[in-house]
Amino acid sequence: MKKRITVLPGDGIGPEVMTQALKVLDITASKHNLEIEILEGLIGAVAIDQTGNPLPDETIEMCRRSDAVLLGAVGHPKYDNDPNAKVRPEQGLLKIRKTLELFANVRPITTYKVLNSSSPLKESLVDGVDFVVYRELTGGIYFGEKGRNEDDTIAFDNCTYSREEIRRISTLAFEAAKQRNNHVTLVDKANVLETSRLWRDTVKKLADSLYPDVNLDFMFVDNAAMKIIQNPAFFDVVLTENMFGDIITDEASVITGSIGMLPSASVGEKISLFEPIHGSYPEGAGKNIANPFGTILSVAMMLEHFKLFDAAADIKAAVQSALDNGKVTVDIDSVNGMKTTEVGEYLVKTIAEN
Repeated sequence: MKKRITVLPGDGIGPEVMTQALKVLDITASKHNLEIEILEGLIGAVAIDQTGNPLPDETIEMCRRSDAVLLGAVGHPKYDNDPNAKVRPEQGLLKIRKTLELFANVRPITTYKVLNSSSPLKESLVDGVDFVVYRELTGGIYFGEKGRNEDDTIAFDNCTYSREEIRRISTLAFEAAKQRNNHVTLVDKANVLETSRLWRDTVKKLADSLYPDVNLDFMFVDNAAMKIIQNPAFFDVVLTENMFGDIITDEASVITGSIGMLPSASVGEKISLFEPIHGSYPEGAGKNIANPFGTILSVAMMLEHFKLFDAAADIKAAVQSALDNGKVTVDIDSVNGMKTTEVGEYLVKTIAEN
């Protein structure tokens, strides 16, 4: 099998963690007879610095010619801290999602026993937590009409959804539930928002007609935010709209003990993008201390997307071995933490020898 991958290292620690991820991909590909062609493009602050555009046309064309996209991180303080900046790195993220029609963000929330003590929650609450959030990514308030009135005293952001937008991500969520524990929780605000009422109506009709064996329940977003803290093991597949998903996935990521552990996928009809959920962490850039696991597990998600489950399992097993044997970075072990490159070397050696 041959696959073409566009790699977008991006900003901050992005290039460092991506380097280790590509080493892991290379050894895994060799072991499983997968031929990989790598194209490298610009996105984010580095793209603005070089081209004035957070997502150059050349990058978009690379992505369109590829089977998948691997992204490192986007963001830089010189833009984030300037309220007058007209062009921002994050505009590249929104544009790539819209341009490539990446309508579904998939974020697994998995806890590891060796990290349970690092969670802000009691170990008994996070032990064995394993759920996944399906967040709609190209609709809603982030992409609705927005503006201000003429005298700059009123601002507005419109939230709009269509039944088709809701159905396509809901289908993915229900299909995922069938492979897991047959439980979908729709998170909305249907007691207040008309868009949420459309979500609830559409999802219920889809479940009744095509997925009668999947247990569907509904939860207001404020209640869901509390439930993630009180009993995160309750969830299996969480389905929600764009802004709610943005907020609760960040909340959920904290309970794992390290945000650097978590991968994600942004799925489209033709191409999908894989990235860690951590930010660019500019304070850590160039210091060889960044946690590469989130990016490396994003590679595993990409291989699963290609239905290369054995290859993905090798990567996951190597990460588990690293955790079990203390081969981790300083965010996980502040006393004995290893360098980013050392963790990468351990993973490559583990995959090669097993």
